[in-house]
Amino acid sequence: MAAAGAGGDTPQQGDGPGKAAPKATLLPEEPPQEQALRRSAEELRQEYRLSVCSKLCYAIGGAPNQVATSATAFFLQIYLLDIAHITPFHASLVLFIGKAWGAVTDPVAGFFISKSKWTKIGRLMPWMLGCTPFTIVSYFFMWYLPPFVAGRVMWYLTFYCLFQALTTLFQVPYSALTMFLSPDQKERDSATAYRMMVEVLGTLMGAALHGQIVASAHAPDRCTLNLTINAADSSSSVSNAPNLAEPLGLQSHGREVYMIAAGVIGGVYLFGIVILFIGVKERDDPYALNSDKAIPFFKGLRLTMKYSPYLKLTASFLLISTAVQLEQSNFVLFCTHAAGLHNHFQYLVVTILVSAAVSIPFWQWFLQQFGKKSAACGISWMIPFAVMLVTIPNLVLAYVVAFVSGLSIAASLLLPWSMLPDVVDHFRLLNPHAKGPETIFYSSYVFFTKMSAGIGLGISAASLEFAGYKTGMCRQSSTVILTLKILIGAVPAILIVIGLSILLFYPITEKSRKETEFALELLRKNHPSTDNLSKNEEDTWI
Repeated sequence: MAAAGAGGDTPQQGDGPGKAAPKATLLPEEPPQEQALRRSAEELRQEYRLSVCSKLCYAIGGAPNQVATSATAFFLQIYLLDIAHITPFHASLVLFIGKAWGAVTDPVAGFFISKSKWTKIGRLMPWMLGCTPFTIVSYFFMWYLPPFVAGRVMWYLTFYCLFQALTTLFQVPYSALTMFLSPDQKERDSATAYRMMVEVLGTLMGAALHGQIVASAHAPDRCTLNLTINAADSSSSVSNAPNLAEPLGLQSHGREVYMIAAGVIGGVYLFGIVILFIGVKERDDPYALNSDKAIPFFKGLRLTMKYSPYLKLTASFLLISTAVQLEQSNFVLFCTHAAGLHNHFQYLVVTILVSAAVSIPFWQWFLQQFGKKSAACGISWMIPFAVMLVTIPNLVLAYVVAFVSGLSIAASLLLPWSMLPDVVDHFRLLNPHAKGPETIFYSSYVFFTKMSAGIGLGISAASLEFAGYKTGMCRQSSTVILTLKILIGAVPAILIVIGLSILLFYPITEKSRKETEFALELLRKNHPSTDNLSKNEEDTWI
């Protein structure tokens, strides 16, 4: 055994000056404990490495939510205005209150999920399985045209609020599941990239599939017929115009195609949850100590709201996501009424989403090579092209804008969900005995995102109301057209610029992120050391 030990040492000292000398000089610089820690970190990385199949199943599980959200973002406003014949003011109420209700349910969902106990299938999976059937039912009735007219606003408000609440009960645990797939940051980033790529494809599927099914409800021949009817009924009052603007046969056709689209997307929900349940294994918190207790929800929420990296990240992407939401919700209306591209809007939407889907791998490579903050520059690419489309509404330019906008949207989707796990890790390092902060971070982030989107949608629909948008009419006034141009061009550009300016002050760099990962491994391998971790020592890791 001694001879074997001696023989094992000879390659380091007698293997020649070319390679042996550098190894001998480097070894004293790193303590043996840290060498062992790095070896154990590599072993842990191999142990918790995620297979491609597992990443795909995780990504597919979240796609149905994106399919439904995409269809809602692109088509719910025009459905309420032109099919359900709700005034822009009432449509703005439905959209804003629905988003606000969904936002309010985020911290509530986070509270109950944080109190959940571990089960045989995990702590988060039961929530996703339980809410999916009810989500399908609420989504279907959200696109159903009731036979009565007086209570339609309340009908859509009820089911839209219910849908938002149920999607929250899915989205919060699904988003937090990222932290429980693997403790390795690279594996989580990779899983997030898979998720974003499939979710963009889901967004594409939602917009394209829903758009192709319902396109006939907004066809040009409907406008020709409407113009004749509107001219014949020009003496009617403004309040009755929406009801007279569309014949009964066309209204019935619009109702049918929207219900078909809702049924198809409901089937997508079932497929996604089955794949998620079969292919994804939820792991318990790898960094929690056996003696650690779950952090109280309100205490954790208070700490979260005081945590500078989280506040800067959230504020930045709230503004950016609001800009993207404004683009989505008004793009179809802009193409139909302001740009004369009503025959092309579904193809432009597909161009945006295909561009976003194929560029996700590029952005994943870019942020690994140049850092996550550097990748944020791609979000600004859409600004000059969107302004050009507003000033020069040209078909060729519209497709160029759609392609570039897809690149920017991909970056805006990937970055926050890739950076949020880094924020959670950094928080865990500063609060090593706080178990279970993940759901608090994710639920509060989704809350602020939905709230900002609701405010953006409410302002959008209210602006159209004040501009004099007429429901069911194919030609709108010049004031409405100007308002749509502002909502598509100027407002998103301002929001994106402010959001990126805030992101410049985001403190977590690539260097500090790697230091945090190393420190968390040290905490995990040496539990007693966390008892003596002082605040000054914690701050040295920042």
